[in-house]
Amino acid sequence: MLDFSQFSGLVLFMFIFTAGFWLLIFLLTFVVPYWIGGTLWENFKLKQEAKKAAEGK
Repeated sequence: MLDFSQFSGLVLFMFIFTAGFWLLIFLLTFVVPYWIGGTLWENFKLKQEAKKAAEGK
């Protein structure tokens, strides 16, 4: 059986471990694709503007 200090250490470890796990899942499923998609979209818009500027000259 665990005494209180061992139990509290286990609970703290599990909280930190699960918080890190869910943060990693959040980053990989929402933040990184949003970042990559935004970068691609901005590059696409810049290329379109450069093409329009080249046609206008």
